[in-house]
Amino acid sequence: MVEISGICPPRFDTVQDRFAANFDAGEELGARFSVCIDGELVVDLMGGFSDAARTTPFGPNTLTPIFSTTKLIAALMTARLVDQGLITYDTAVAEVWPEFGQAGKEPVTLGQMMSHQAGLPGLVPPAEPDIWFDPPTVCEQLAAQAPLWPLGTGSGYHPITIGYLAGEVFRRLEGRSLGAAFRQDIAEPLGLDIWIGLPDSEHGRVAQMRKPPAAPDLGTIDDIKRAAFLDRGSAPGGRGSADWRRMEIPSANGHATAQGLARLMSAVSGDGTLDGQAILAPETLKALLAERVRGPDKVLPFDLVWAAGPMRNSHVNGLGPGAQAVGHYGWGGSMAMADPERNLSVAYVMNKQSVHLVADPRPVALIEALYTAV
Repeated sequence: MVEISGICPPRFDTVQDRFAANFDAGEELGARFSVCIDGELVVDLMGGFSDAARTTPFGPNTLTPIFSTTKLIAALMTARLVDQGLITYDTAVAEVWPEFGQAGKEPVTLGQMMSHQAGLPGLVPPAEPDIWFDPPTVCEQLAAQAPLWPLGTGSGYHPITIGYLAGEVFRRLEGRSLGAAFRQDIAEPLGLDIWIGLPDSEHGRVAQMRKPPAAPDLGTIDDIKRAAFLDRGSAPGGRGSADWRRMEIPSANGHATAQGLARLMSAVSGDGTLDGQAILAPETLKALLAERVRGPDKVLPFDLVWAAGPMRNSHVNGLGPGAQAVGHYGWGGSMAMADPERNLSVAYVMNKQSVHLVADPRPVALIEALYTAV
């Protein structure tokens, strides 16, 4: 039996029971599940081990790689550029980044880019995996590259490239890197244990990840999916290495606790503030969460509804019953979400990865239990 610790009032006993059941079924090594309602932390459960040898408890200071859940942070930071009047979602990216307008991409707006419509899900022709450790070169190739589908014909998930695209827009408008600005303006002042670009001093807190037992099911494979996921250079090498942790990849290499993520997402489920600090004005929050595109995604094998970065709820997203809920999953199962109808936010992190691209059954079961109690 794995010892479960943290915060869980009797009202949420079914959530704790479900959390423990995931361990009892052998589905977890270490995990944490956190919930905020009306901006207050009401559930914060953790258990298991942060290492494969099962010698180090998965505790309140354990950091976990969250992979694509990082994209929620990139979306929030991009929305802050809109909030500050530096750009709008209707602005063409090429107005900020002129080189981006090559190869027919002149009309691509910020809103289209952030909702995975720009046609740049991977590098074509393929590059070596180490290119991702050279952001200027990645951005130069993406700026010159032609879209893999005509603008306006739907979304195609950008697993890694969206972080470089958003990061370059942010740098050109704001001057700082997206990860540094997040750390200085939000994470440090509000005490959020979330990082994009992890300093060496924090590496010892990172949980060891157990990789999925198989590759995810991408459906019928074509050139678009190969570029996004399957080409040799479609993702950075050395995930888990010190160089990977130090890098700022706002689409893929965030490190966080579930509590930090749930607290951050409470600004999205509420009025755009966190602990009295304005993160986004209400009108900017509305624009961030507005539907941008829906339908069959060209990369992920699902019908999806994208806002300007977050997924909007649909039958595959595992974001609970709320029609207005938004969120994102990360490779192997991590996730964070916000339900504005209930002013409720959730985050789940773990270090035993599964094959599910979205709607991992472990957090889905926890969210279902949660909604029976609210």
